[in-house]
Amino acid sequence: MQVEELLKQYAAGLRDFRQINLAGLNLSGQNLSYANFRGADLTQVDFCGADLRATNLREARLLGANLSQANLAEANLISAELGLANLIEANLVEAGLRGAKLIAANLSRANLTAANLAEASFNRATLTESTLSHSNLSRAKLVTADLIQANLEGANLTGAMLSEANLERANLANADLSGATLEEASLIETDLSRSRLINASLMNANLTQANLRNANLSWASLRGAILCKATLYRAKLNWANLSEADLVEAVLINANLNQTNLQNADLRGAIMPDGTIHD
Repeated sequence: MQVEELLKQYAAGLRDFRQINLAGLNLSGQNLSYANFRGADLTQVDFCGADLRATNLREARLLGANLSQANLAEANLISAELGLANLIEANLVEAGLRGAKLIAANLSRANLTAANLAEASFNRATLTESTLSHSNLSRAKLVTADLIQANLEGANLTGAMLSEANLERANLANADLSGATLEEASLIETDLSRSRLINASLMNANLTQANLRNANLSWASLRGAILCKATLYRAKLNWANLSEADLVEAVLINANLNQTNLQNADLRGAIMPDGTIHD
């Protein structure tokens, strides 16, 4: 089907375009809101600036598609294929992307507030300065993803895979990362205040100058992690493994270190829970 015929049918009130093949077409700026493209082949379609509000794109193929600045609020993208797609500055507020594949996709400055991203794959994706506040990323895969300065405040990241992800200067305040894997992740100057990292794995992660004020790290593994100058004021570290960690000049005032493993940890200049400075 060509663009003219599609738009003619849409204007006539037709909304059901299931399994349609529109690969490579230019639909930039078009209004296709509330249409049903379930299972459609939309490979490399240009949807730049298009209105796709509440559109059904479940199981659709959007590989390499251009969705930059598109409005996908409340859209259904469950199990959709979005590898290498361009979603820069796209609006995905409250969209459903459960199980979607966004491998190496570009979501820089995209708005995914309150979106359902559970079990979605963002491996190698770019999410720089994106908004993911209060989104559901439980069991999502974000291995080596770029999340520099992303807003993940209040997000659900339970069981998420974030190994080697770049979360520098990201906002993870009040986020739930219980059981998440952040091994070798970069969390330099990241805000993790009041976050939950219970039983999380942060082995060899870089948390230099990170804000972990009032964070719950009970039972977490931080073996070999860098926490130089990190703020751990009132943090819960009971039964956490901080062996061989770098805690030089870290602030541990009023932190709970009950049964914490600090074997071979470097605590030079750290301010301990009682206010004394470790020599």
